[in-house]
Amino acid sequence: MTTAGDVLELVRSGRASTRSQLRVQTGLSRTAVVARVAALAEAGLLLVGEELASTGGRPPGSIVFNKDAGVVLAAAIGRSRSQLAVFDLLGAELAISAVDHEVGAGPEVVMPAVATHLGRLLDEVAAGRPVLSIGISLPGTVDPVRGVSVDSPVMGGWDGADLTHYLADVAQAPTFVGNDADVLARSERLGHATGFSDLIVVKASTGLGLGIIAEGRVISGHLGGAGEIGHTKVDAAAGRPCRCGDTGCLETLAGGWALVARLTESGRRVDHVRDLVALAAAGDADAKQLLRESGRQLGEVLAVAINLLNPQAVVIGGDMAAVFDVYAAGVRESVYARASALATRDLQFLPSTFGDRAGLVGCASMALEQVLSPAAVDARLLERSPVGTR
Repeated sequence: MTTAGDVLELVRSGRASTRSQLRVQTGLSRTAVVARVAALAEAGLLLVGEELASTGGRPPGSIVFNKDAGVVLAAAIGRSRSQLAVFDLLGAELAISAVDHEVGAGPEVVMPAVATHLGRLLDEVAAGRPVLSIGISLPGTVDPVRGVSVDSPVMGGWDGADLTHYLADVAQAPTFVGNDADVLARSERLGHATGFSDLIVVKASTGLGLGIIAEGRVISGHLGGAGEIGHTKVDAAAGRPCRCGDTGCLETLAGGWALVARLTESGRRVDHVRDLVALAAAGDADAKQLLRESGRQLGEVLAVAINLLNPQAVVIGGDMAAVFDVYAAGVRESVYARASALATRDLQFLPSTFGDRAGLVGCASMALEQVLSPAAVDARLLERSPVGTR
């Protein structure tokens, strides 16, 4: 049965903008369409007819999604910095901020500052609009059902931590938590993935991870651990201690933290992979060499994933993507040398669509998908009026 939530999805996606178009696309009767549209309008999710007179001369029968019916909050939590933003219901950014914190600080330190900054952003731009949902990304493996980190080797104290109570004074809204690389992949569903259905999205930053889009869907794996490429064992790293507590991981050679350590050991002063990238962007030969070699080392392992998944493109995001040409040159070199001719025949290498904002865009996308899914919308309408909303 086509529900009110399904009707909203047709309007929100731009596939229908009148009741007659809804009747054609759903096969519902005129009475059924009118009832569903009325329920959605009463909930503030649709603007109908006369309400649109001042919005560009649309015909009286027009129906549009009300992007101002609420907002969603996004928080991309990183090892030393967290990015925060408020988005409208079409995913447009309304306000953005960032907060720095000590490397590896726990949730009891980071989350109160996150809550304070989100509250300030809301005061600036929300204008009384309700917060419908909150999207948070974390490094490491995440349990999306419980909304907690379950295996973060670089964020001590976060595993199992309930993040919702830190945000209770900011908004009483459902909170959704995702892995940072998966969230990066979600952002590409609004970018490159509008033209591609199969992508590998690389997060090359302090750590290394992959987001995977297959047939248009983000793939997280059985325990949410798909894409943990940084902790793949490689012979060249044998015996090298990793942040995860093991040895021999790819990250010990190619992760941003390892590159920073190597440059520091040579007498250069860098504190973060962003500093290394800035040097490379300014033409520093040592920094450029380190980043290109990191790309080569990642590419050796990435070639296996490319053979297995046969993506249309590899998207490179994270801090290292700020010097895309340098880093991607190293990745290409190894991929073309190691992956099959078929897998690389049409393969493209692309920079992240949203650059430094990709994590926030992905968090907002995750939050919007959850709260505006047909099932979620139907549940919301049922709470408002048990009769006639479906």
